[in-house]
Amino acid sequence: MSLLPPDIELVAALRGGNEGTFAAVVDAWSAPMLRLARSFVSTRASAEEVVQDTWLAVVKGLDAFEGRSAFKTWVYRILVNTAKKRGVAEHRCIPWASLAPDGEDRGPTVDPARFRGAGDPYSGVWREFPAAWPTPEGTALALEVRRVIDGALDELPARQRAVIGLRDIADHSADEVCELLEITAANQRVLLHRARAVVRERLADYLEAGGKPV
Repeated sequence: MSLLPPDIELVAALRGGNEGTFAAVVDAWSAPMLRLARSFVSTRASAEEVVQDTWLAVVKGLDAFEGRSAFKTWVYRILVNTAKKRGVAEHRCIPWASLAPDGEDRGPTVDPARFRGAGDPYSGVWREFPAAWPTPEGTALALEVRRVIDGALDELPARQRAVIGLRDIADHSADEVCELLEITAANQRVLLHRARAVVRERLADYLEAGGKPV
């Protein structure tokens, strides 16, 4: 997939009705947008409708984009607002700051048994380093690893899934994530750390099992 042009060129092309540019943007951003929307609504079908509604709002509101933020951040802000409204309509959405269940931001992120104990001269270091990442030898392996990652992401609590989706999939900065989700910088760091730890743990288990489902 080719890289998108800088914002000034991208927005100009979209305002000019360039269908190829619009198709490229939709293709590049819709998948992570869908995952983020799913954190706010009850079904995948509902999340798909959120993404569709977001793109319609983007097209209608292009003239309102003033360039005060990155274009991608502007699009994602529309997505989050749209998803929250739909969540309210589904009687599911509560204030974002209240979404974390007890314990989501506390406790160890990785099984403590994986690390050397307090009496060890290398206390806190991995007992055994996670298995090395395999060199992809074909599409099947790449798809299987992607399946493991997707499975881990789908099982994350909503706030963790949203943060890691924005940071590591949609490539937003920490400040942008805090603004979009209305969370503090400290909370963003904790949620991202815990989400990444879960994904790494799942991958480590998968690789230690010789690439078999765990």
